[in-house]
Amino acid sequence: MTTSERELNALGYPVLQCKTPVPSDIEISQQIVKEVGLLPIEDVAKQIGLTPDQIIPWGISKAKVKLDVKNNNNNNSNGNYVVVTGINPTPLGEGKSTTTIGLAQALGAICGQPTVACIRQPSQGPTFGIKGGAAGGGYAQVVPMEEFNLHLTGDIHAVTAANNLLAAALETRLLHEASQSDEALFKRLCPPNKPMAPGLVRRLEKLGIQGKRMPEELTKEEQSQLVRLDIDPSTITWQRVLDTCDRHLRQVQVGCGPKETYKDKEKNDGSRKQHCRTTGFDITVASEVMAVLALANDLTDLRTKLGNMVVGYSRNRVPITADDLGCGGALTVLMKDALLPTLMQTVERTPVLVHAGPFANIATGNSSVVADQVALSLVSEKGGFVVTEAGFGADIGMEKFFNIKCRSSGLIPQAAVIVATIRALKMHGGGPPVVAGRPLAPAYKEENLELLKVGVANLQKHISNARKFGVQVVVAVNRFSTDTEAEIDIVKAASMEAGAYDAVMSNHWAEGGAGAKELGEAVMKACASSNKEDFRFLYDVETQSIPEKIEIISKEIYGADGVEFSELALQQIQQYEEAGFDKLPICMAKTQYSLSCDASAKNVPTGFTITVREIRSCAGAGFLYPICGDIMTIPGLPTRPGFYDVDIDTETGDVIGLF
Repeated sequence: MTTSERELNALGYPVLQCKTPVPSDIEISQQIVKEVGLLPIEDVAKQIGLTPDQIIPWGISKAKVKLDVKNNNNNNSNGNYVVVTGINPTPLGEGKSTTTIGLAQALGAICGQPTVACIRQPSQGPTFGIKGGAAGGGYAQVVPMEEFNLHLTGDIHAVTAANNLLAAALETRLLHEASQSDEALFKRLCPPNKPMAPGLVRRLEKLGIQGKRMPEELTKEEQSQLVRLDIDPSTITWQRVLDTCDRHLRQVQVGCGPKETYKDKEKNDGSRKQHCRTTGFDITVASEVMAVLALANDLTDLRTKLGNMVVGYSRNRVPITADDLGCGGALTVLMKDALLPTLMQTVERTPVLVHAGPFANIATGNSSVVADQVALSLVSEKGGFVVTEAGFGADIGMEKFFNIKCRSSGLIPQAAVIVATIRALKMHGGGPPVVAGRPLAPAYKEENLELLKVGVANLQKHISNARKFGVQVVVAVNRFSTDTEAEIDIVKAASMEAGAYDAVMSNHWAEGGAGAKELGEAVMKACASSNKEDFRFLYDVETQSIPEKIEIISKEIYGADGVEFSELALQQIQQYEEAGFDKLPICMAKTQYSLSCDASAKNVPTGFTITVREIRSCAGAGFLYPICGDIMTIPGLPTRPGFYDVDIDTETGDVIGLF
């Protein structure tokens, strides 16, 4: 082997040169960009068989990928589909994103396998709050990390725009229906001698009024049915969104201005009423529009799902949708470019598809269906790999990946990689609390086999859960410098005892793909030994009721003794059954820090009951989400948020302090 051959990786690019000690994430990213150089995005695309007409370059480091790729290469039978998940984490995180990227680098740059990583786009809220970005870390990250973590190609902004257009349409409709008669509404919504707007035609079809497209063809009764939504304000669930952690917007009053008044159509005394109500904001990634983006299969499916989003109910308990408000088409226009995944690259020039960023508690917490479909279509011919990440612990992200995302996409995974850290397992074994921003206790920096022997039960429970879906399990011990060989051996042994296919230590953060080579080889063997026919869902959406599906997840995945439903939740179940939503899968909203709904209950809690206080619907996206515990849909900022460290070098234009 010549010197030049030794200096190139399996893809034919220069071998990654890792520094010791490992610099900060942003320093590594900027060093790769400036000193090593980014691979032109067209060359990254070519690496996985994308032609110039199949991508839309977005600057020099990003490109949108057209969806016809997956239609042109629709044989996914030979591709290997791997999900990366984790144990219940500490507040510091255990490195799922970093492991996802490190594994993809190992498979591609070291093992020479066609490989695409699929990860979510991060929210600006956590980026400037506590958590920081989500590009991976160390020598296993997406570059340039500044572009990845900030704006990217504007998809999150598109979600914000679409969500808030629907909120404005809803608020305005409430005002106009309060102040206008049916006849006045009809004249304004359906000008004479003009075909009705597409949104109104869809509403006619929903009402069962067939074959009529001109306003003059409708009877008075049909006119009233068409234009009078009669929304009950107390049932409205749709809120405005922004991509910032701003706790003071959790509850707000809208319509308080002097112009937001109306004359009551029932009275003729000339008095005016204020059109105000209490509502609130969510963070953008908690919007149902984001959930729709993550689960849509194509543009047609996106249009259908956006139009089917329910904003509230009429006084006759009929679901009111975006299409009822005439807004579904406009929402799709705003989202059409956002439906295309964004192609980027890792520090080792392996391809990454970045797409969607749904919250992992109230939504699926996975990257998009279309990104995974596109990736599999590109690597399947050569038996390559798609490595996709599921957010939070395996009890949340992995369970939703299998039961919701795979059900929507039709894709069958071969293996699950469960990321564990010795730090987190010691915490589950009874170690001191781990608090973001505070120094770690000595137990986490020194060998402590007793804590670890107790805490591995948490990992074993997640391995057992994954095996219930019929996939092979590989445990990745994400190595920290303080981990000892004895501790690593305990985790490996416990993993194999619980039914894992393999368990390996991975040091990708410090060494890039080379540090995850053993993990990559274990995943390759696990996929080769898997049988797609073994894959199964945990419940049947068609034959099992809403309570039954919730109970199966609670007992099988969390280990609960049972489920208790509040009176409100029972009322909502009845309402959803009446609306035909009882056939939807379940997306549990609970804490990520415990298998139970009590964040302080570590390891493998027993003797507990899951309490469902309410059940909300994402009928457009296609799931119901029971609320278990206190779930915030817009986080707050700490005393010292991450933005304190972020600045810019005005001479070079370099971003400083992003993490």
